[in-house]
Amino acid sequence: MNGLEPLTGELLALDLLNTLPYTAQGPPADQLADTAGLLAWLALEGERLPGAPGAREATPDDLAAVQAIRAHAALAVAAARRGERPPESALRGLNEAQLAAPAVRYAEWNGDAVVVAARRSGPLGVRVAAALAEEVAELLADPALARIRECEAEDCTMLFVPAHPRRRWCSAERCGNRARVARYYRRHKGEGPDSRR
Repeated sequence: MNGLEPLTGELLALDLLNTLPYTAQGPPADQLADTAGLLAWLALEGERLPGAPGAREATPDDLAAVQAIRAHAALAVAAARRGERPPESALRGLNEAQLAAPAVRYAEWNGDAVVVAARRSGPLGVRVAAALAEEVAELLADPALARIRECEAEDCTMLFVPAHPRRRWCSAERCGNRARVARYYRRHKGEGPDSRR
């Protein structure tokens, strides 16, 4: 990994927040800066995000809807992690997005049995924003919120819920290896025959 790929596989709400990672080197690298980035992220999320798989086109309005949910999510999750009340505007934004494309449980025959799947109507951005807003709302009410950690690498702000209590980095490949190499370098800096010159 070169550190520019979106971190996926966490709770979907955290995956959304992790599309705007801040680094010590400068401004955040927004992975949803344009419609191409949105489509790439939706493809990475795959079936985890109902209504998004197979999306081939996205409009600036679609992008704006998803970016708005990310902004509301960032405010609400940050406040809730501190034990504070999330801003009313963030909660209202999450609720309004869900109301714009409510999930309807569709029953269909798959050839062997009746299967039920949630579907939303409307443009791609409205559907995706509603699904993401629902995920964020569920996270805000989930006890897992208290277990969310920020990556311990000095230049990373990715969020994750550790499956193991000793997990310290967003990913071993992304930050864990860099942190271990930096720690090794600091421990051994100035040691050895070439350092005495």
